[in-house]
Amino acid sequence: MQKKNISKDWLTHFEKSNQLESPDYENTLKYFQKFADNTPYVKIKNIGLSPQGRELKVIIVSKDKAFSAEQARKTGKAIVLIQNGIHPGEVEGKDACMLLLREILITKEKQFLLDNTIILIIPVLNVDGHERVSPFNRPNQNGPKKMGWRTNALNLNLNRDYLKADTPEIKSFLKLFNEWLPDFMIDNHTTNGADYQYHVTYGIETHQNIDRELVNLIDKKYLPYLTSKVEDDGFIVGPYMEFKSGTIESGILDLPAPPRLSHGYCATQNRVCLLVETHSLKPFSNRVYSTKSMMEHTISFVNDNHKEIIYLNRAADKQTIKNYLVDKKKFPLVLAGNGKFDKYLFKGFEWNDEYSEITGSTVRNYSDKPIEIEIPIFNKANSLKKITVPAAYLIPKQFTQVIEVIKAHQIKFNLVKDRKRLKVEKYRFTNVKFATRPYEGRQLPSFNTTSFTETVEVEAGTLIVYTNQRLLRVIVNLLEPEAPDSFVNWGFFNAFFERKEYAEAYVMEPYAKQMMKNDSNLRSEFYKKLEEAESFRNNSGERLDFFYKRSPFYDKGENVYPIMRLLNKTNI
Repeated sequence: MQKKNISKDWLTHFEKSNQLESPDYENTLKYFQKFADNTPYVKIKNIGLSPQGRELKVIIVSKDKAFSAEQARKTGKAIVLIQNGIHPGEVEGKDACMLLLREILITKEKQFLLDNTIILIIPVLNVDGHERVSPFNRPNQNGPKKMGWRTNALNLNLNRDYLKADTPEIKSFLKLFNEWLPDFMIDNHTTNGADYQYHVTYGIETHQNIDRELVNLIDKKYLPYLTSKVEDDGFIVGPYMEFKSGTIESGILDLPAPPRLSHGYCATQNRVCLLVETHSLKPFSNRVYSTKSMMEHTISFVNDNHKEIIYLNRAADKQTIKNYLVDKKKFPLVLAGNGKFDKYLFKGFEWNDEYSEITGSTVRNYSDKPIEIEIPIFNKANSLKKITVPAAYLIPKQFTQVIEVIKAHQIKFNLVKDRKRLKVEKYRFTNVKFATRPYEGRQLPSFNTTSFTETVEVEAGTLIVYTNQRLLRVIVNLLEPEAPDSFVNWGFFNAFFERKEYAEAYVMEPYAKQMMKNDSNLRSEFYKKLEEAESFRNNSGERLDFFYKRSPFYDKGENVYPIMRLLNKTNI
């Protein structure tokens, strides 16, 4: 794979170990530091601390020595962000970056890649997980000899955290991302799953969650270029292999990624992210070099098309605001596959399913005989829920955890200076249920919503998050309750599903009699429900609750979302 002789000083740990090992974090940083020590075009900066106190780093590579975001923007070059080790068992990205940088900066056969790009490299994002090394961390994976652990030291999966930002690592990432606002991102991974011929697969957003002109660039120019170039390097390329029912024959799911994931998050930022997924059963060396190929040709594409990519990104920022605030188009809040598919010629290996006494069911075994079969690829999505984007959201000042996440995303906001009476739209939750097990340390609810308008007193210090900003998609995905990765769906507002005050039956029952006596409409409504709903008729608690909810004692904040929508822009 090397085109020039390399001195021993520049051999990587991967190469010295006969392509079987990856270095620990200390030696990883030492190798990248050599670039900074031997060329003026590299600077390494701290971007944060891990939960266990390790420093997170970014390597900035610029032929113009543009080592700040402000300097980088002045060059007119495209910024490419490469992220490695968010799942440190899937570690080949950092080794591939070492090899690629060496070809750019030391042997210089790829130095042209810096003509129109500035490269940012996060060598390892999950550094605590990276140092939790073992040969047994990834049972489905073929090397390296030792590898890191999937989650961070808090046992949280960072690649579920981009929107809710629970972890210090992702908060550090968001600060870097929003400061530099890269024009293209690459996120390097290794996938598990079935066995097949593909050396490397990719995920990339092309659905309703990203700007249409960016989709045209991806579909018509970028992916054909990338696939052709990487396959010329000897690697078979395919779409990310998530199978509909867990089996190859059920078909591939190519559906919108939620913003909890890297490529889904970039889509909310009106930016393209290439998710690189090498195949865990391929040798470690193959995975390193196929990752390098994906990165090299992506940077080459950005280098050759930098002006168009920068223009399309900025146009997407403006078009997002025009679509949803000026033209009043409905925002596609909840996306899901509609069952439609294209045909895909899948390059796999022959398999057979055998009964196992261990599992009591069949287990699939793969041969090394290549086959090609036609399977469906489910790549069409519908908007199950669309909403009108409000002029602003109002966040009461007591929700400090939410406000910290708003700040982490660098969303702009104002503060209400004086108490003000405003007409707002609110959501009321119905059919609330909770998952039986926690997910990423949170108890996730499911619910429906109904909206209503109300005139309220908005207190001084309330945040006003105007949607007329380039982060509109991020704002809506965080603050609309039914968005898949909203604060509500991640359990930030679970307390508002709870009843905090009660009325005893001996108090409420005589009060209910008086309510019936005074209100004929209420009386009719009660008897009608008794007649129509057997479960209500047979449940004494629900019958009494019918009156409690209509009494002045009932908490009007129960099951009501405390973040409010301001439908019309108002000077506050």
